[in-house]
Amino acid sequence: MRRRDFISILGSGLAWSLSVQAQPQTKVPRIGVLLFSTPEADPQMAAVRSGLRELGYVEDRNLIIFYRYAEGKPDRLAELATSLVQERPDLLLAIGGDVAPYAAKATSTIPIVFISSADPVQLGLAASLARPAGNATGVTLLQDDLASKRLELLKEAAPRVKHVAFLWNPNHPDNELREAQRAAKSLNVRLKLVEMRSPGDLEDAFSAVTDVGCDALYVVSSRYTALNIPRIVDFAARNRLPLAGGWGNWARAGGLLSYGPNSNDMTRLAVGYVDKILKGAKPADLPIQQPTKFEFIINTKAAKALDLAIPPTLLARADEVIE
Repeated sequence: MRRRDFISILGSGLAWSLSVQAQPQTKVPRIGVLLFSTPEADPQMAAVRSGLRELGYVEDRNLIIFYRYAEGKPDRLAELATSLVQERPDLLLAIGGDVAPYAAKATSTIPIVFISSADPVQLGLAASLARPAGNATGVTLLQDDLASKRLELLKEAAPRVKHVAFLWNPNHPDNELREAQRAAKSLNVRLKLVEMRSPGDLEDAFSAVTDVGCDALYVVSSRYTALNIPRIVDFAARNRLPLAGGWGNWARAGGLLSYGPNSNDMTRLAVGYVDKILKGAKPADLPIQQPTKFEFIINTKAAKALDLAIPPTLLARADEVIE
């Protein structure tokens, strides 16, 4: 090879190398996820991963996800949230109204997207639903008329119902009690308030329901009621109590009916916010989203066990009938 050709080739190679080095390296976004249970056990994580894939994110390729999870021990959440912040992620994803406040307390600068069944304003996560104002936004499964609608459907499915046990967690900020009390008056139904602040309260709650002779059970969906769906549904079945719950899992597990948003759909809306923020949007500019579509599910097998004849007009309105 002639010396001139060699120098030409060497120069071309050097120029190409310098060109490659000069090109900006694409930064892979990093998301920190804070969970109450574990990534395997949390019911929303499958929908989170599916939603991210639909938006073109492939974990460990163009997106890095790292987790901190409390394994069902709420006293660990504050420490875990602080640990996540120390990793300096581009965004925090907090799943649960009992989880998100810990993320918000740990940072006022890192963007936070949350998924909550509680009221974000009462939790202190946002100034309002329309204008969050801070570094956190996301979705809430709450909608004002859900509680009254559930009670109306319960009364229509089981007209004999007069005394409804209202199983709730007073520490869970929501509007269900207020709305249910309003509906109960118009439906000529009495509500018996039964508290469940922790899983350890469940047996006492069951005793309170049976002691006063309630003839139906309305369950407010929260972390602790959702974790005990099989036990609560079994209690209702053994005591021949028509059960009305929030999300579809109550009816699918054997309760009489459920009426509420599809939690997987709401999770995908939250994932959409993750995508927008990673692309430059600010949480303060993204209104907190509420459900606009609701699923009405009736379990006719449960109805038969309770000797209830569900009106055909009610069955026709159901989005799903479990037989």
